[in-house]
Amino acid sequence: MSLLTGSEAIVRSVDHPHAIHSLPVLVLMVHSRCNCRCVMCDIWKTAETRELRLDDLVPHTNSIRRLGIEWVVFSGGEPLMNPGLFDLARALHDMGIRLTLLTTGLLLSKYAEEAAFVFDEIIVSLDGPGDVHDSIRRVPRAFALMAEGIQRVRSLNPALPIRARTTVQKANFAHLRQTVNAARDLGLNSISFLAADVTSSAFNRDLVWPVERQNQVALTEAEIDSLDRELSGLIDGYRADIETGFLVESPAKLRRIVYHFRAQLGLEPSIAPTCNAPWTSAVVESDGTVRPCFFHSPIGNINDAPLEEVLNSPPALNFRENLDIDTNPTCRRCVCSLNYRSGTQSTN
Repeated sequence: MSLLTGSEAIVRSVDHPHAIHSLPVLVLMVHSRCNCRCVMCDIWKTAETRELRLDDLVPHTNSIRRLGIEWVVFSGGEPLMNPGLFDLARALHDMGIRLTLLTTGLLLSKYAEEAAFVFDEIIVSLDGPGDVHDSIRRVPRAFALMAEGIQRVRSLNPALPIRARTTVQKANFAHLRQTVNAARDLGLNSISFLAADVTSSAFNRDLVWPVERQNQVALTEAEIDSLDRELSGLIDGYRADIETGFLVESPAKLRRIVYHFRAQLGLEPSIAPTCNAPWTSAVVESDGTVRPCFFHSPIGNINDAPLEEVLNSPPALNFRENLDIDTNPTCRRCVCSLNYRSGTQSTN
């Protein structure tokens, strides 16, 4: 099934300084559930299954083309739990859009033949060496299943970039160097680190976590000092990996992880990272809800209006017009910002 031309109203004529006429990045949360039970996330607690399918995106084809979307990131939940994922991915791929899959890796071996050739990049969640990874994922043999999937995809398409992303938290902060070693042993192309989010209502949290729950993931002051030493060892001992890009973050960005946890305890002021996500990207959730990023409130729903109109609706325009990233409390606590520039991107 191919994406068809819809009958969306053209809204390029919106005369507003914060109107969006170009959207390089679109994140699609294509499945509401997950096959892991990670301590730092509540998505796995979702009982209702919701999925984004090709039919849900067909009415927005004109929006996708007019907005010039260059890059679609499939997120969730676990995207590979969506049986319609590959129909959707192939249709977007045929439009010349770059596709990235974010996955736990548990189903990667099962769907390797499709995944190896429809995506331009796969990013697996890696929480540490095998025993640490399994304890955080709370799934038996999670690391082994992920490794099998990576190997299977590699055997089919050796040129496909497969990368790791690690969320730093209480259960793995002392194992970051071992995590880099694990990524190398898995044959991955790179690894990146970001601090765990414990203060937002993202990731299926109905409310912001209470302090007791935050403390299960965040670090104490003494643990932050240990993290600082671990990161210093990583920076000093893995300089070649930083220089080659295998370790994605610069030393300054790695040290920002320490700063984030200190700010979370009130030991430092919260400082927002450089970010232009609300102007260059959008997130569409499995029920059609549209957000300017993972952490800010919804601005509409693609089931009610074309994507282009949602992005330029009065609530969306008002949000962007009044958003001061440097002072906004949500932005100042952000762990996962996007700074998109002329066909390239960087995370801070």
